[in-house]
Amino acid sequence: MSAQIQTAVVGATGYAGFELARLLGKHPRLAKPLLFSRESGNSADLTEYYPHVMGDGQLRVHPFEWQKLSDSKVDLLFLATPHETSREWAPEALRRGMRVIDLSGAWRLQREEHRAIYKFHDADPATANGVAKSAVYGLPELHSSQISGSKLIANPGCYATSIIVALAPLVSAGAIDRSAGIICDSKSGVSGAGKHPTATTHFVEVADNLSAYGVFTHRHLGEILEQLDLQDDELTFAPHLLPIPRGILSTIYLRLQQAATSAEIESIYSKFYAGKPWVRLFGAKLPQIRYSLYTNYCDLGFNLSADGKRVVIVSCLDNLMKGAAGQAVQNMNVMLGFEEREGLN
Repeated sequence: MSAQIQTAVVGATGYAGFELARLLGKHPRLAKPLLFSRESGNSADLTEYYPHVMGDGQLRVHPFEWQKLSDSKVDLLFLATPHETSREWAPEALRRGMRVIDLSGAWRLQREEHRAIYKFHDADPATANGVAKSAVYGLPELHSSQISGSKLIANPGCYATSIIVALAPLVSAGAIDRSAGIICDSKSGVSGAGKHPTATTHFVEVADNLSAYGVFTHRHLGEILEQLDLQDDELTFAPHLLPIPRGILSTIYLRLQQAATSAEIESIYSKFYAGKPWVRLFGAKLPQIRYSLYTNYCDLGFNLSADGKRVVIVSCLDNLMKGAAGQAVQNMNVMLGFEEREGLN
């Protein structure tokens, strides 16, 4: 591939969009990314939104224009946009010959009963359905062969990533007693709610507090069920809001089909993630949010009960990196045939 692949980010002034701009701007195989905001107005240097960036004037944020994308011969478009916007714009980008990595939930779900939570109203349902069928769920640890060479990648949700990565090895091995149920207790920093302020993300509501929300109704639940091929009554997902800027910790409780040793559980994970550079296995030492902050790692650890039948898994990641922008760049690397760690170390 050329060393001058042209990328563009729409939504570059949001939290995930900024992380994308930062990562793409230093990627060794790319031209400087084009950055766009959905807001109208004049172009501005990225430092006007994020003053701590040591800019050289080459990372400017422009009002979004399809013509500018075409004139600049953009090869790959990142959409860090609301679900409804991505649902509308991804088909147009594909029609114009661009590849797309979408960070919203617009294309993650295949089952209508799961997708219904987004309440999409497609102007052209037939086109939208065709695009949805072509989308690849962008979790490289599970789908690298489909991601390679794909045209549209649906970047996974942050909570979903932490849970799917934690459970996939045991699900694949048939080790879980599904009839006993799986409980996923997940906690996220406030940046996971996006940059647009709401009543529930206001400092007064979040500071010195811990709150549950979206129990049984969170949008990431459908992803988890689909990717792990679980039934709705086999998994309970309870997300919580932490009074910290970023980071996710998921604590997962399950029972095994039969008693196992810690060495056997560790072996399942080691074999499953062999050659997967962005999963770190901690064994019985449980990871913490601070270990994975500002990295693209998903950190996994577990404890096994004395009877060998109950497992508690702890999964940690940075919701803006492995849960969003970092994973998008990882997907780009796999899509374009680059080494999976390029631009992320």
